[in-house]
Amino acid sequence: MRTGIFIIALCSVLLSGCKDKEQSEDGQKQTWKLVEVQQSSTQVNHLYSAAIQGRQDIEIRPQVQGKIVELRVSEGERVHKGQTLFVIDPVPYRAALAQATAQVKAARATLATAKLNYESRKRLFSEKVVSEHDLQTVHNSLLDAEAGEALALATEKSARNNLSYTTVQSPSDGIVGVLPFHQGALVGPDIAQPLTTVSDNSLMHVYFSMDENGLLGLLRRYGSIDHAIADMDSVSLVLSDGGMYGKRGHIGSISGVINRSTGSVSLRADFPNPDRLLHSGATGNIQMVSQYENVLLIPQSSTVFLQDKTIVYKVVDGKAVATPITVNPSNNGREYIVESGLNAGDVIVAEGAGMVREGMDIK
Repeated sequence: MRTGIFIIALCSVLLSGCKDKEQSEDGQKQTWKLVEVQQSSTQVNHLYSAAIQGRQDIEIRPQVQGKIVELRVSEGERVHKGQTLFVIDPVPYRAALAQATAQVKAARATLATAKLNYESRKRLFSEKVVSEHDLQTVHNSLLDAEAGEALALATEKSARNNLSYTTVQSPSDGIVGVLPFHQGALVGPDIAQPLTTVSDNSLMHVYFSMDENGLLGLLRRYGSIDHAIADMDSVSLVLSDGGMYGKRGHIGSISGVINRSTGSVSLRADFPNPDRLLHSGATGNIQMVSQYENVLLIPQSSTVFLQDKTIVYKVVDGKAVATPITVNPSNNGREYIVESGLNAGDVIVAEGAGMVREGMDIK
């Protein structure tokens, strides 16, 4: 009795295995997820590595030599245009100015005497008391005195400028950088490091690069670089910690030259920085959003790549037809924008396209 039960069970297992094998080998009984191609709208986010700089970083260098006698700012302090940053010992420059002023007075006295002599000789010459040679000699002395006055005035102006340079002022509003020199340090125009750097961080320039295809896409969309700058939507800045910067920026410039070594073009986005959250030298990512209207969208899972071609399987009269398509290089990671090869209303295999073969029956 037990032997009969065992034989019946064995036959049941064998029959079940034969049935499963038949279904697995019969690919025509397999069902597929299909999708109808339709026009739709989508947004595509583009991320570009970016370098952040202040609107201007001005190196502060002394124009005269001397010891720093006053340091009136600290690192990181916000300063205004014309505010005093350093004072270099003015004593020798005050003395030089006093000496130059005295030379101006002496030159003017010499000039006044030369004018008197010349006028006197002119009268005597008109009365034929002195010769023309004597008159010309006095005239030359007058010219020499005039040149002496001009030289003295130039020396005085230079001395006055040098004295003014002992007070080092900020050329613009901004933030004070590192202060490598302190009170008592001897500085001059030939120092290797600047006294400090004043960074205007009220508006930040964020530089990033875009490949040639991206640039061509902008030109096709807006018609020209000028129109792109004027009409492009605002952009976002992703900070180095992954957080989104709270202010939006606008494209300020697009370079018209493509870098031959990288094949990319440089762009600049401008961001307001009222809270000083952004700093010169920082990095981040520019996020640009492209809006596409009335385009054909298909799942990326519906495509396969064969010999550098993107293929989908269109269902025609219940059979799979391999169809090459062209897709936009920009995508959202889930869907492709179809530029050619498909029409609205076409039905394609949505998943598992790599398992489909030409002419296969599709359910």
